[in-house]
Amino acid sequence: MGTDAEVTIWEVGPRDGLQNEAGVIPTATKVEFVQRLVAAGLPIVEATSFVHPKWVPQLADAADLLTALAADDALGETARDLPVLVPNERGLDRAIELGCRHVAIFASATETFARRNLNRSFEDQFAMFAPTVTRAREAGMRVRGYLSMCFGDPWEGEVPLRQVVESGVRLLELGCDQLSLGDTIGVGTPGHVRALLAAYADAGVGTDQLALHFHDTYGQALTNTYAALEAGARTFDASAGGLGGCPYAESATGNLATEDLVWMLEGLGVRTGVDLDALITTSAWMAGELGRPSASRVVRARG
Repeated sequence: MGTDAEVTIWEVGPRDGLQNEAGVIPTATKVEFVQRLVAAGLPIVEATSFVHPKWVPQLADAADLLTALAADDALGETARDLPVLVPNERGLDRAIELGCRHVAIFASATETFARRNLNRSFEDQFAMFAPTVTRAREAGMRVRGYLSMCFGDPWEGEVPLRQVVESGVRLLELGCDQLSLGDTIGVGTPGHVRALLAAYADAGVGTDQLALHFHDTYGQALTNTYAALEAGARTFDASAGGLGGCPYAESATGNLATEDLVWMLEGLGVRTGVDLDALITTSAWMAGELGRPSASRVVRARG
């Protein structure tokens, strides 16, 4: 990787991790979770989502959470830069009202998941996102685009590379600053990772515009990360303690654990800016709050 290699970790635990919990986590616990993650040096911590509480009741307290974080003197203006997921213009309205400066949208590379997750057809999802992205950019916000089912779909099987690339390019053309490619059900392999990144390169999309979001269903998340690193990727999503999954795809297990990612990167001499000991302490604390052991191998080994 070179001695000057540096990776950005996009922490998704408070949003993508907690949204998959069976029970509702107290707002105060979520506030402390975000505070601890920021204090541990995570450069980007995705705080919550403005999805309708009927669909994701675990995140129904999004406004209260962000209000509490904004009042934290230690976070200060940083609180406004914590990314939040907005599924549509209504979600964007709430983000604007609360002074958020960084939002994300969540799209699908397949027809079936678009209908199950967004209640839209594959084509209609782009029409829904267009005004959201446009208004967010006009408001001076940064916009990330998540693209799910990039490596496989539980209903449609393997997803053609061209379909994934064309979907991602459409999100970038809408105005997204960055595109996160999701292995939602964790079926990706290193060869598939290399092929997909090469296909994006052929379409004129470099790794500087891409992030990778791996799930560890088949135990391949770190291996896939290494393959993406070799291909030039430098932004990776991860979840403290390996929390998460996907409430709309039952075969999706937990995200790549942030501690496991940091351990591997440090072993490669890659800088992350993360205090691993503080992160381990945070994930062990959250595991206690949830009443179960952490899924992170590093947390279990060091705990």
